[in-house]
Amino acid sequence: MTCASDTPFAIFRAYKYLDEVLEGCVKLGRITATIVFAVVSIGGSSRGQQRADESPKPPGAMVDLGGHRLHVNCTGHGSPTVVLESGFEEFSFDWILVQSRLEKFTRVCSYDRAGYAWSDPGPKPRTFVQINLELHDALSKLGERGPYVLVGHSYGGPVVRNFVLTYSNDVVGVVFVDGASEDGRFTMRGKAILLRSGASGRAIPVPHEAMHPGDRPDLPPSDTSKVEPIEPPFDRLPPNIQKLHSWAQSQPALGDAEESERTWSPEYFEQWHDHPQVGILGSIPLIVLTRAVGGYDDSLDIPGAQLEAERKETQARLAVLSKSGKNILIASGHNMQVEVPDVVVKAIRDAVDAAPTPAHP
Repeated sequence: MTCASDTPFAIFRAYKYLDEVLEGCVKLGRITATIVFAVVSIGGSSRGQQRADESPKPPGAMVDLGGHRLHVNCTGHGSPTVVLESGFEEFSFDWILVQSRLEKFTRVCSYDRAGYAWSDPGPKPRTFVQINLELHDALSKLGERGPYVLVGHSYGGPVVRNFVLTYSNDVVGVVFVDGASEDGRFTMRGKAILLRSGASGRAIPVPHEAMHPGDRPDLPPSDTSKVEPIEPPFDRLPPNIQKLHSWAQSQPALGDAEESERTWSPEYFEQWHDHPQVGILGSIPLIVLTRAVGGYDDSLDIPGAQLEAERKETQARLAVLSKSGKNILIASGHNMQVEVPDVVVKAIRDAVDAAPTPAHP
């Protein structure tokens, strides 16, 4: 597989680096000057135009967390509740093909992290534990009762992983959908570089809900004048969802939030790499979905076959985070929630069925 750009809209987007790492391809374009360490991405999936003051109505609830609001969309009935965590430049509505199936047999919540789509910019920095706190508090304020089965795609994988470490009593199952890990790599200028290489040894700050003066970004107005066509597989989503992408990706808060997320994720990866992780999630049911083919070629400083073997080994190591973990290879690309939603739903249903029945008073 050749990773040369196949679209004139291919650009550098720092906030997409994890998704493109997991795709195993390099799409070259302009460099975003504010990146903390080099990352590579393909062009986004925007379509059409919509002015910033024509924001579509959110399908879910806007939860006030004390100075900023988080959009959470919960549907269906049943227990345990499934909570969906997206990757970079992905939104709550990306899960529609999965959520519409899940809601037929259990409660399911998708949401937009702070700065994404309808959610307001949130407290800084955007660490995993900060993201976890906001989700935890938003679900609580909505009256959603745990414990939960958590599902994380791409960058959402390590976010979910840290949620389990932080709120272990609130989680009874986990599904990683081609999730990122501390031993993953990104590709840049012919080199395959470890994701954790951007770590600087900083301590993770204590999370907070209140917005501090420096937390609010000075954002320019949204600009929808430069439009990009939606790329596969997101063209499989309903037309109205594709239009939502155009609006959500035009919001300037998105890039600011993702830059902070990108800056701090290597600190976690470095810490996890330096400390034993086998069994750290206990015996919680854990399903790791991994795409069967990574798509590496021999254009990098490490042979493609070696990178492919390393990728699969890295995904297999995610499964041993739990004594009850298993790794399943899937004939799909990276965005399984769009490409093979039935496969993702089956894995989630297996996790739901394996979860112990909570004893509510």
